[in-house]
Amino acid sequence: MYSTFAASTDADALEESAYLFNQSQHEFLSVPLSHENEHPKPHAPATVAMSGLNGLMYGQYSESSSSSIQYGDTSSESQSRTSKAGFILQKPLPYVKTETISTQEFMAGSPGIFSYDSKPSSTPELPQISEATSGTHRSSTDPVKRKTIDFRANSSIPAALSWEEFARQSILAAESSRLNPFSLHPEEYKLLREHITHAQVTVYLNIRNAILRLWTKNPLVCVTLEEASGCARDKRYFGLAKVAYHWLLRNGYINYGCVEVPNTTGIAARAKAKTSRSKTILVIGAGMSGLGCARHLEGLFTQLGEQWVSRGEQPPQVIVLEGRPRVGGRVYSHPLRNQSGSNIPLGHRCTAEMGAQIVTGFEHGNPLNAIIRGQLAIPYHGLRDNTILYDHDGTIVDKSQDTLVEKLYNDILERASIYRNKPATFRTVEGDRNLILFGRDPSDSGGATISTLESSNTPLPANASTSASTTEEKPSSGVEKLAGRAYQLTAGFNPNISAVEAAMTMGWNLKYGSTTDRTLDLNSFAKSTDYPTLGQTMDDGIRQYQEILELKPRDLRLLNWHHANLEYANAANVNQLSLSGWDQDLGNEFEGEHTQIIGGYQQVPRGLWQCPGKLDIRFKTAVKSIQYNTDESHNGKAVRVLCTNGEVFDADQIVLTTPLGVLKSGSITFQPPLPDWKQGVIERMGFGLLNKVILVYEKAFWEPDRDMFGLLNEAEHRASLDQKDYASRRGRCYLFWNCIKTSGRPTLVALMAGDAAHYAEERSNDDLVKEVTGRLLRMFAPKIVPLPTETIVTRWRRDPFACGSYSYVGPKTQAGDYDVMAKSHGPLHFAGEATCGTHPATVHGAYLSGLRAAAEVVESMIGPIKITSPLVEKKVKLEHAPQTTPNGSRPDMKRAAGPGDSNLGTYSGDGSQRENPNSQRLRDEDYEARIIGAILTEIGERPIKPGRAGVNPFLLYTKDFWPICKKECDEARKAATGDVNAKASKTDVRTAVGLRWRMATDEVKKPYLDVTQRARDEAAAYAASYKDRVATWDKKAERIRHEFIQNNPPPGGNEELLNSRTAIEMGTGKRLRRT
Repeated sequence: MYSTFAASTDADALEESAYLFNQSQHEFLSVPLSHENEHPKPHAPATVAMSGLNGLMYGQYSESSSSSIQYGDTSSESQSRTSKAGFILQKPLPYVKTETISTQEFMAGSPGIFSYDSKPSSTPELPQISEATSGTHRSSTDPVKRKTIDFRANSSIPAALSWEEFARQSILAAESSRLNPFSLHPEEYKLLREHITHAQVTVYLNIRNAILRLWTKNPLVCVTLEEASGCARDKRYFGLAKVAYHWLLRNGYINYGCVEVPNTTGIAARAKAKTSRSKTILVIGAGMSGLGCARHLEGLFTQLGEQWVSRGEQPPQVIVLEGRPRVGGRVYSHPLRNQSGSNIPLGHRCTAEMGAQIVTGFEHGNPLNAIIRGQLAIPYHGLRDNTILYDHDGTIVDKSQDTLVEKLYNDILERASIYRNKPATFRTVEGDRNLILFGRDPSDSGGATISTLESSNTPLPANASTSASTTEEKPSSGVEKLAGRAYQLTAGFNPNISAVEAAMTMGWNLKYGSTTDRTLDLNSFAKSTDYPTLGQTMDDGIRQYQEILELKPRDLRLLNWHHANLEYANAANVNQLSLSGWDQDLGNEFEGEHTQIIGGYQQVPRGLWQCPGKLDIRFKTAVKSIQYNTDESHNGKAVRVLCTNGEVFDADQIVLTTPLGVLKSGSITFQPPLPDWKQGVIERMGFGLLNKVILVYEKAFWEPDRDMFGLLNEAEHRASLDQKDYASRRGRCYLFWNCIKTSGRPTLVALMAGDAAHYAEERSNDDLVKEVTGRLLRMFAPKIVPLPTETIVTRWRRDPFACGSYSYVGPKTQAGDYDVMAKSHGPLHFAGEATCGTHPATVHGAYLSGLRAAAEVVESMIGPIKITSPLVEKKVKLEHAPQTTPNGSRPDMKRAAGPGDSNLGTYSGDGSQRENPNSQRLRDEDYEARIIGAILTEIGERPIKPGRAGVNPFLLYTKDFWPICKKECDEARKAATGDVNAKASKTDVRTAVGLRWRMATDEVKKPYLDVTQRARDEAAAYAASYKDRVATWDKKAERIRHEFIQNNPPPGGNEELLNSRTAIEMGTGKRLRRT
């Protein structure tokens, strides 16, 4: 029996396979999940433990945990949102109306059966919605009859956490969602600038970050509006919480992926609108972008259904048209012929990745983190940076020579970066960083709005650390990590370092007569044409370095191996890449190790298709023509789609996720034709090609623990020193992926990059296998290299539904073209990796573009998020004197006490005032604070749990050399501009410091490395003695507490205080009040 999400070539077979829906099981386990298990409010009922759960445990999901957690591992560092029973199920639990699903479909080898008897839709502190057990399960589209829930401030903020720890988790959640925790996103800025003050920006950011914290802690459970409102510290800020929630929801920062979402539309309202016809949204393509868009649209229509029902309409329906008989698009895991003897977990197919293969880091924003690790719990293998290079004759390249040439390549790459386009800027506004870091709201949030401050000379508050609004640059530096190699790409190059000086620092021997001021002049190529390319410019740099250094043929082969690596990343020859924009996505890289999915990457799109309920996908329905009307006053459907099988679909909106190659091919016609601005960008952008030769063996003859190994290629003319002679061959099998741990069989995947990708399209399978086998024979001699038992060759150019592999920035591509590609035209919306300028040519980029397109569709139908006025109510000071009604009696004061009501009492029937419970609570907190003060005075703070050493040698180096580099950069800036007052930007200084560090000798680096090592050693020693010091401190604190209580009895005779530990003794910090 195979995994539900395992690859298959037949979509119809998938629908009918017995392993998809096993209806013979009748045992169920109720597993209520929640957003918090640490809040001092009533929890959900405890679940009943079952022995079958032993097989259900996977590594816990946590954005802050290590990305190296793999199949069967657990992490003690992660903090999950669980039920009171204390466990979390990491497989998605499907919700179907009449069917149940066996555990083997979702959790390989699990003996127990599980399903839901109740919906996990709220935090423990919010009222639980009980459903009668009826033998069937409510789907996500069924409206739930529920009581109105009042919003409560602070209800989603765990009392057990200190404000500092709560702030740390919230900041990490924002960073893990691709958002700056300290400033508004440009779209948030546009939405809020007319409605909030500068101080309220900090309040909004604290709320927004806290909402993201709820989601990232457990993406198996959706975040509700009630929970989002509970992230506000004061009921006056419920409006801000609502705006933050809806902005995050619409734009796919929360409640995305394979998670069931609540239907907020009442039964009566839906019944009233049932007679009306619903609108239709067509999504073209069932790849990652199409599936992501369709799934998010379904979720938004469910959660925001009231917006349509209130107008007498049914929420729109979503239909996906897919030309292939499968989902995934360019994510395709081809099942191998021999499925026996697999070494991967039971229930997963042996597959080979025909297309996408690598998850490029889970940390700091990759949406696939929540889907793969948090929802589907798909096992994966972390790749190690253990690349070994073989020369063309099979000899192993010396590591020192490899490193030396790589430094030279990076130097040329950096020198070419001076021709890069200027990074785009955008306007935003920052909050108070210090308050956000410590989890605090400003004491006074009044004042003029941001827009008013921008258009006037109104001064900011005295403690404001930033202007009313500011401009920020998009990231302009980062690391391009491919095939285990990291290329440092910066915003510019320090011109003060000559090529000779750089080469000497690297360790190269110079040719006789080379002077120290000799440098590279790349202008001859870079400025000789309107469309310069990266390859031509770098090749010119290599030629000039040949005049300075004694470069040998092996050095040229190594340099061209790095060229091939860039050609793999961009799916194009480096001579086709724009010099000014080829790396326009720089700085948006995710963190964490690169990984491969065990059992096939296609499990991810299959999960999006099937969970929590199946999307309506029409397979084998290729689009031939699209007729559309951009006139908003047009009555009827705005789009008509004609398919090659004769079917016709009418829709109100359409999202095209077809690859750029298909749009370039013209196989889909538009009536009327697309406007010039759209057709122009389609023609300007590049769409490249990458192919693979996949070889399956009975037994591995290579090192099974080495994830990849590279291969240098000889020039067309043997031992040539002419760079041009290497272009056509350098990408042939330049890298082998060892997939023995992910495919289930001894499998090698040889990459064909650059010109070699086109070569693979033209050659026969036999010729390619013969060529690759010959290379392997030389590499692994004297071992016997047999012929493979199965061979698969990809030819993506021939695929009519792809016409290539992925997009790249061609010479004629203009800055901002990815955004133009994403721009909608009337009822036509566009998605796909070629529309995601921040993450092009990636699976996560395709998925993110689908989320963006879904948000655009929803906004085009119901408009932007509505902002109430005033968004934040003015703070009202309540009178403490009792008031009387016109007849002389005092009013009943049973309403819930707000933040300003803490000192008020309630009144009994005879008019006497009873003490408010809040007064008792405040008195107890003040008494506890006195105890804590006595403890701190005598023995100080409780020992802090040791963390990481947190010392970075580069940061220490930066602190010392920043002033020096800044002075040098300022001087260079003045010389370049002729302006005596010119100053270098922070980016330029960072670049210079980074370059100086990379070029520094071991002697220069040693003091900083030594400091780092000492800090690590001290941290390790501190951790070893931590438990003993805590135990000693706890005993002393208990003694001090008892002595204080004996000498100072608690007010009101509260006996609970006599036997209770204080907050500081429980290690939860000194946060006592939330007001």
